[in-house]
Amino acid sequence: MPSSPPSRLQAFVIIFIAILLLHAPLLRLPFFWDEAGFYVPAAHDLLQFHSVIAHTTIDTGHPPLPAAYLALWFTLAGWKPAVARIAMLLLAAFALTNVFLLARRVANHGVAVASTAATAIYPVFFAQSSLAHADLPAAAFALWGIRLGIERRLWMSQLALSLAVLSKETAIIIPAALALWELLPGLDTDGNPKENRWQRALIRMTPLLPLACWLLYHRHATGRFFGNAEFFQYNVTSALSPLRFLLALLHRTWHLLGIMNMLVMTGATLAAMWFLPVSDDGHERTRIAIPIQIQFACIMLAHLLAFSLVGGALLTRYLLAAYPLVIIIGMSTLRRRLAQWQWPAAGVIALFALALFVDPPYKFAPEDNLTYKDFVELHVRAATFLQQHEQDAAILTAWPATDELSRPWLGYVKSPLPTVAVENFTVEEIYKARQMRNRYQVAYLFSTKYNQPTRFLSRWWEGAHRRYFDYHTDVDPEAAAEFLGGSIVFLARKKAEWVAVVEIEGSQQSAVSSQPRGSSQHSARKHSLGNQGIL
Repeated sequence: MPSSPPSRLQAFVIIFIAILLLHAPLLRLPFFWDEAGFYVPAAHDLLQFHSVIAHTTIDTGHPPLPAAYLALWFTLAGWKPAVARIAMLLLAAFALTNVFLLARRVANHGVAVASTAATAIYPVFFAQSSLAHADLPAAAFALWGIRLGIERRLWMSQLALSLAVLSKETAIIIPAALALWELLPGLDTDGNPKENRWQRALIRMTPLLPLACWLLYHRHATGRFFGNAEFFQYNVTSALSPLRFLLALLHRTWHLLGIMNMLVMTGATLAAMWFLPVSDDGHERTRIAIPIQIQFACIMLAHLLAFSLVGGALLTRYLLAAYPLVIIIGMSTLRRRLAQWQWPAAGVIALFALALFVDPPYKFAPEDNLTYKDFVELHVRAATFLQQHEQDAAILTAWPATDELSRPWLGYVKSPLPTVAVENFTVEEIYKARQMRNRYQVAYLFSTKYNQPTRFLSRWWEGAHRRYFDYHTDVDPEAAAEFLGGSIVFLARKKAEWVAVVEIEGSQQSAVSSQPRGSSQHSARKHSLGNQGIL
């Protein structure tokens, strides 16, 4: 006799234990990139100053729910990176539970298991599952809201989507997409003619109300509705260019359907469409109802268009709520069209797992797979060397290392080290650094972009990315050391990434590395193809 499907609580517990075990090697990692740059400092400010507006970092204008969630866990369990990572894994398990329940609702149990496993292992989702960014809670609540809406629990759906919007304001695109879907002529998710379309569309936009309340409060507290002028200019006004929009749309389409072996899922889905539906005992295998597929398509399209229009950084994590929808449709199509669909489904999951460890032959952000782990471990090694050998020196470096060295609670150093900041390590910035050599004795250099050689760049393409997406190339450490008039005392490399500590000649410091030159790893100034900012 077949066993009954797991309950919702059982599914959550099973999923959480599974992903906790898979993420165990990552739990003690210090905070990475935007975690250290905004999200964790925002939680720190909430604990220290009891303020939902960040004081010690850039004011992005993001809603306060993720910071409050992290602050609660830090209060209960102490200020440790592992506390934040386990807290985020709880949200990831909640998101995956909703993926499972959603897929089971619109397809069947087999598709639900395959979709949940594929989503959990997909490199972008896997990496974000333990990182303290706002995108994961926004995606978790959004997936909950999508599922509740399909279950015809409309007002509960609006509550879930309101929590998504209070996690990150850009989640409002999902209620907007669902409102648009309500206005389209046709059938509802149960196959009945749509009724009261305008009324239901207005209900779908309910999450605008809590977002408006937050923006009004932010305006009252800061004098502006959104983040500070620099943040708003980078993420909104500077992005309003037709050419940039088209380039970004190409990237976003690739991010949704191709990056990190998602192309395998997309290709398998399209290939399966050439086959006739499989019949079992004379009954054709069912597909996801067309109205639901259209609803999913509206949500995907909203992500593509919105994040091509705004957001200075082309980060894949902005599409986190859309990836499970692509996977559910793909797995359902494989099951409907292929008799032994489990084999290609398992192949897709295996290639997702491979992409966690094997870097692709194109540019990507460290946080798109486990490259971010290498980046953090490399910076830990460099910070430890600086703490041991350059304790009294002023250190020239760039963000995020400036925060890593000056904020011990990020997990890199035991006590703050003095820093002098530059933007990055391009030729222009290294030249500026040379002009102020009297202000520092040591330079801590590292790769701020993933500059793996690739055949997929033309001069025009690279120039466009330099203009619109902050793409740049760092000077290699040997050339930078020579130009700054110093010598490398610590160097570590791995793949296309590196860190180096350079002692400037004539300084009073004379530390010599007793460690062999060894491995290294990753970075990317503000993510992805050279993007910056925390949208």
